[in-house]
Amino acid sequence: MELFASLGSSLTPSTRSASAIHGYLQAPQAVSARLDVPQHSQPSFQQKAQVQPPLKASLSRRSVPSRSVVVRAESGASPPWVSPDARLVLSDGSVWHGNAFGATGTAVGEVVFNTSLTGYQEILTDPSYKGQFVTFTHPHIGNTGINPDDMESEKCHLGGIVVRDLSCVVSNYRSKQSLSDYCASQNVMGIANVDTRAITRRLRDDGCLNGVICNDASISDEKLLQKTKEWSIVGMDLVSQVTCQQPYEWKDPTGEDWEYRLAMSDSNGSTSNEPLHVVAYDFGTKHNILRRLASHGCKITVVPADFPADKVIDLNPDGIFLSNGPGDPSALPYAVDSTKSLLGKKPIFGICMGHQILGQACGGSTFKLKFGHHGGNHPIRHDSTGRIEISAQNHNYAVNPETFDSGVQVSHINLNDGTCAGIVFPTLQAMGIQYHPEASPGPHDADICFSQFVDMMKAYKSGANPEEVAAQALEKAKAAAEKAPSGVLQEAA
Repeated sequence: MELFASLGSSLTPSTRSASAIHGYLQAPQAVSARLDVPQHSQPSFQQKAQVQPPLKASLSRRSVPSRSVVVRAESGASPPWVSPDARLVLSDGSVWHGNAFGATGTAVGEVVFNTSLTGYQEILTDPSYKGQFVTFTHPHIGNTGINPDDMESEKCHLGGIVVRDLSCVVSNYRSKQSLSDYCASQNVMGIANVDTRAITRRLRDDGCLNGVICNDASISDEKLLQKTKEWSIVGMDLVSQVTCQQPYEWKDPTGEDWEYRLAMSDSNGSTSNEPLHVVAYDFGTKHNILRRLASHGCKITVVPADFPADKVIDLNPDGIFLSNGPGDPSALPYAVDSTKSLLGKKPIFGICMGHQILGQACGGSTFKLKFGHHGGNHPIRHDSTGRIEISAQNHNYAVNPETFDSGVQVSHINLNDGTCAGIVFPTLQAMGIQYHPEASPGPHDADICFSQFVDMMKAYKSGANPEEVAAQALEKAKAAAEKAPSGVLQEAA
């Protein structure tokens, strides 16, 4: 069978060939449908390979004789596109057909969307995504492959990956493995060639939905839908599945090529010979958080999530760090109780899950957000100075500031929805933030949080008055705000 496509005269010969081949070989778009709506059959090869009409000569002022491109297809040959072989079924009844990559089988999780344009490897290995499927709003994923340097933990923790276009070419000098091969080695399922924009709008309008990714054609849509109804992340303790099993000392510093602050330097640029000892509770910590603490002159002992508070005191740290982590913060009463026992005894700093645990230890309660905060461009306002920070965020829960004990102050506000993004308890030398300063989205405007924690520990060691320390921290923040470049600093409303 011969197919002729007469192409416009305004195209160069190389462009004509590429355009014709692309027109015939482009995969059919995957569509979604409700379970109660009849499915449309996939277009046949003959339908896809219809002869294209010639382009109008008006596209070019210069008249050049048109040429034809011949594409030969043997009778009985397979279609030149990949037919959908996987489904994403959401708990609202919608079914999304696409192409499987990574592992095979059936997986269930909570579907969220992430708006970051880069950093998919860090997202894959962030323990905070345990139990979730991540829908990437950026359409092109996998083009830089996987490398050993950008891991945020030892393995891939999320439950599944949903992408529009899985790159068929890996192009990066550090890459050691393709995204599909990595997911297969980690037993993580992925689905590509689905309409991620439509899925994101559905999640934004309706809230987070449970979902099932499946490439087993023998399982009906109805059975997969039932799986989404039977599973729930609410009340689930996922921290116990990602925390370390034994205490250990962190030894991996930031690579010289990536470091932007001299390790162990104070605000005057001088260095200290004695590092500050930090005990870090591992609720699912990211490696780069520990690297940033080390860059600021800290010796770090990482302990499991259920490590007793009295044993922490026995280690005689200068400060205590509460890490990020996955799941429902109200499902971690053991972590809240330990934090209560440590409040006022040592300076405490919490990030994300650590912020939520600290908030509960200070009398607060948490609630589930409609679709969470997942991305690298969330604006945060430091209330006392009006300083704006661009933050990376990944959480589905927030702390209700109206439930705090007296003495707790809201230090940061999320400018997208007004939720609490930071707290400080000056008299007990505790602080927490609901975002990731180590992810450097600003790129470095949020790194001041580590400096404030270091200053808090130094003041504690010197026996300074906590309220004086808080006042000094505020003055330092104001000074940083005054040095902010134009467009970064805004006055508080």
